[in-house]
Amino acid sequence: MSVGRRRIKLVGLLMMVNLFIYVIVEVSKSSNQDKNADGQIVVPSGNFWKKRRESNAYWNREQQKVDRLYNPILNLLNNSTVEETVISNASDSCEMDTNLHSEVKDFQKLPERFKDFLYYLKCRNYSLVLDQPKKCADKPFLLLAIKSLIPQFDRRQAIRESWGKELKINNMTVVRVFLLGQTPPEEKWASHSCADAQFIFKGDDDVFVNTPLILDYLKTLSAEKAKDLFIGDVIKDAGPHRDKNLKYYIPESVYEGSYPPYAGGGGFLYSGSIAKRLYNATSRVLLYPIDDVYTGMCLEKIGISPEKHKGFRTFDIDEKQKKSICSYINIMLVHPRQPQEIIKIWSMLQDSQLNC
Repeated sequence: MSVGRRRIKLVGLLMMVNLFIYVIVEVSKSSNQDKNADGQIVVPSGNFWKKRRESNAYWNREQQKVDRLYNPILNLLNNSTVEETVISNASDSCEMDTNLHSEVKDFQKLPERFKDFLYYLKCRNYSLVLDQPKKCADKPFLLLAIKSLIPQFDRRQAIRESWGKELKINNMTVVRVFLLGQTPPEEKWASHSCADAQFIFKGDDDVFVNTPLILDYLKTLSAEKAKDLFIGDVIKDAGPHRDKNLKYYIPESVYEGSYPPYAGGGGFLYSGSIAKRLYNATSRVLLYPIDDVYTGMCLEKIGISPEKHKGFRTFDIDEKQKKSICSYINIMLVHPRQPQEIIKIWSMLQDSQLNC
């Protein structure tokens, strides 16, 4: 055997010995990490799962009860009572909650809309007055779910004549429903009556939507991206307004803390898969007076972060851009717009002679 081959064998043997020694040392170290100086196993002095400090705000306190109800470990550690379970799981009861006077410190001073909201906070039995069970018979590619109020017929008609037209383009079916009344029944309706919709746009009736641009965008998505899609004009690091004169005023006795990221209510776009998961999450998240924030809370519960998209302009565009129809070419949504403006913008964008 040559000297060179003997040297190679020797080097290989030394490497194997070093590797063996390294493994022995690492195993020894890991076995001692959970032991104290006397070689005994270290036992934690406290519980890993601990009960959070009870909040001073009513909504937070009630949500903590629901969280414990769905966390079996905390449920056992805190000896949750039958009463607490019944209160937290009273989704089938729509009776007025008469305990609020003692549980919300300034209840009598709250605006009437908050009193009504809190009285029926746990009610989830919303009656569906008018259903459209065959609306999604063709398994739509895109469902347009538009929030509206009964008196706002002119807004709905403008949408019907423009971006909300029901159509079929290149095997992509677009259907439209108007959501009238109280929210949040749309998640339930979409999950039960339109479960096969691949994508859902949910928006207000005072927005302009570039539906063709949305369809073009959706066609480019990979299967992985499409599954967890949730885009809009996302608001982060926000919290409740304490000024009683503001539209979205929330009393300190009702809610404390910051809001999770959420999409502005002018409109947002998400997948049918997300819609199903959102509906399942609603049983674990108490209703909240601001439905956009509530959607953000449910998204947080299912581990989804809404994505900000520059095509969603829920706080409008500047005056200079408004004067040019070409400004709307790359905008998916702009808010707010009057019915006449919606029809005019749509008509101009459909002009085959448009040159931008």
